[in-house]
Amino acid sequence: VLQRARSLDSIAVQLDALRQALDLDRPPERLECFDISHTSGEATVGSCVVFGPEGPLKSAYRRFNIEDVEAGDDYAAMQQVLRRRFGRKTAESRLPDVLLIDGGKGQMAEAEAVLDELDISGVTLVGVAKGQGRKPGRERLYTRGRADPIRLDSASPALHLVQQVRDEAHRFALAGHRGRRQKKMSRSVLEDISGLGPKRRQALLRQFGGLQAVARAGVDDLARVKGISRQLAESIYQRFHSD
Repeated sequence: VLQRARSLDSIAVQLDALRQALDLDRPPERLECFDISHTSGEATVGSCVVFGPEGPLKSAYRRFNIEDVEAGDDYAAMQQVLRRRFGRKTAESRLPDVLLIDGGKGQMAEAEAVLDELDISGVTLVGVAKGQGRKPGRERLYTRGRADPIRLDSASPALHLVQQVRDEAHRFALAGHRGRRQKKMSRSVLEDISGLGPKRRQALLRQFGGLQAVARAGVDDLARVKGISRQLAESIYQRFHSD
């Protein structure tokens, strides 16, 4: 209990420091941070993480699978994510006090355009640019209506909070991207096998827990899966051991 109390005190200090850094009227009660993750434009995923006075609000986290965007166009991907997050103004869709965008001035401009398009006001928009050499502690914070970025001391509680939220958004986006990529790989490799339809593919992946375990399985193990005949098990085995 004492440790949790200290943790909450620490978050309160960080939120108040952020209030001062961004010249807000009061400490923010809801922070949202967005990030984009992909590999060479493939299986792009956007993330939204949420922090409040008690720390991360994991039940409010969201992932967005990006569709119909040119490979590697992070600006278009960010626009899609923000439109999907803020496009529906519903009672339960609470707006953040501070909206952090990982990507600096360029991505912040994209976010600014989307918020203006959706007629959303009262949200403090911050673009978080990585510092020189991408070293933590050298980040620059870009805000609306301010030409020069805010540079906080590396020991600043406000910067520590921004780094924590930004890193969590990155982690959450990366995990979603890896999962989507793995799913795509599983589907494409197994789809090549004649006689292995969608239901059998699902049964196979469910039984072994993923493509890597299927690839390591022997013919006898594969044949034990419901719907997989001995002949089909041999075809699956050969698919992974033909070299």
